[in-house]
Amino acid sequence: MQRRTAIKAITGAGVTVLALTRSHLAWGANIVAVRMWPSPDYSRVTIESDVALKFTQTFVPDPPRLAVDIQNMALLPALKDLVGKVVPGDPNIAGVRVGQFSADVVRLVFDLKRPVLPQVFSLLPIAPYQNRLVFDLYPAAPTDPLAQLIAQRLKDLENTVAAAPPATDPLGDLLSQRGLAPPSGRPVPAASVDTAGGLTAPALQQKTDRIIVVTLDPGHGGEDPGAIGPKGTQEKDVVLQIALKLRDRINKTSVNGNPLRAFLTRDADFFVPLNTRVEKARRVQSDLMISLHADAFYTERPQGASVFALSTRGASSAAARWMANKENASDLVGGINVNSKDTQVNEALLDMSTTAQINSSMQLGGAMLGELGQVGKLHKPRVEQAGFAVLKAPDIPSVLVETAFISNPDEERRLRNPRYQNDLADALMKGIVRYFESNPPLAKSREI
Repeated sequence: MQRRTAIKAITGAGVTVLALTRSHLAWGANIVAVRMWPSPDYSRVTIESDVALKFTQTFVPDPPRLAVDIQNMALLPALKDLVGKVVPGDPNIAGVRVGQFSADVVRLVFDLKRPVLPQVFSLLPIAPYQNRLVFDLYPAAPTDPLAQLIAQRLKDLENTVAAAPPATDPLGDLLSQRGLAPPSGRPVPAASVDTAGGLTAPALQQKTDRIIVVTLDPGHGGEDPGAIGPKGTQEKDVVLQIALKLRDRINKTSVNGNPLRAFLTRDADFFVPLNTRVEKARRVQSDLMISLHADAFYTERPQGASVFALSTRGASSAAARWMANKENASDLVGGINVNSKDTQVNEALLDMSTTAQINSSMQLGGAMLGELGQVGKLHKPRVEQAGFAVLKAPDIPSVLVETAFISNPDEERRLRNPRYQNDLADALMKGIVRYFESNPPLAKSREI
């Protein structure tokens, strides 16, 4: 007599029990891994398998939940692992239920905390991944990057000044510059800080011209680890650590009486498509955009920092072209829905770079390269140019900084050292200040 196994299946009306023989479980895809990436922007779930998975999806708005049926699939232990991967802080996913819906269909039900706009799509194999089935759960009412920036600024001001608000109001300046009304309720405390983080009395008595916004873009993230060093250090982790250190320095700095404010395209381990990074910078009307990386190279033991600006006339060297092609492939590794209309529209809109933007980017890159040369070796003594997708904001001076080569064992060791990370952040901060001292920011009147 053949042994039988009972398996639960989730249905809309409740739970049904199916009796399946073990022979029925012997076919189907092998699940390589399941991963979850919660973030304020969206929550991503990835199922990696050795063959492409076929699926259908149904979204139920009340209460919000997403059901996905994976065909020709048996209920494998790896799929059950999804249940335990949900974290309490996930802004979108409350829980996951997994069950054998029918003899050859596994159903996943995502119970959601709020309405979402789900995108479910497949990705072909690309190193280091096999086939992937991706669930991107975007909030139906996404957070505005400008609102995030204002909230961060308000929090900093409240932490800086506990007494009655002084006469100046940097937050109000930021709001008025971008055409927004000040928040209702109690007055907003305000203060200026020097590079050491202390209050400056003259600045408290002097009205600020405007706030300078610098977007920091830590490369890669989430599904995309970036380059990996000989000791296993991942590029995405190192550049995020440097970006957070640089953010703290920017938020404590003023140039010619204008306080600086940092905005991060990501502040945790999640993937952001290249065009979305540029859109975020434009949404907060950034004055600069700095993309941070620590790449590998095709030669043995490369070393030194590099700075790149955009080029619309071809790369300045074969190495720059190779680097741009490698960085532009980030979307393939991180995984984007190529059928998304938003992606196609954004890519078209952002491919409008101007000569003025490139010239300003070259000046910024030169200032940064000079400071990086005081910290360590330079890979090239000049700013290089190539067609980096992340530098294509037509109205924002933008550079891509390769802080070091993580594929070099010596540079990997330095990149892991908090002291060296601080040195890099200091150098980049000095480069930013040098640029603004030579190029004072103009008043902004663009619509958001």
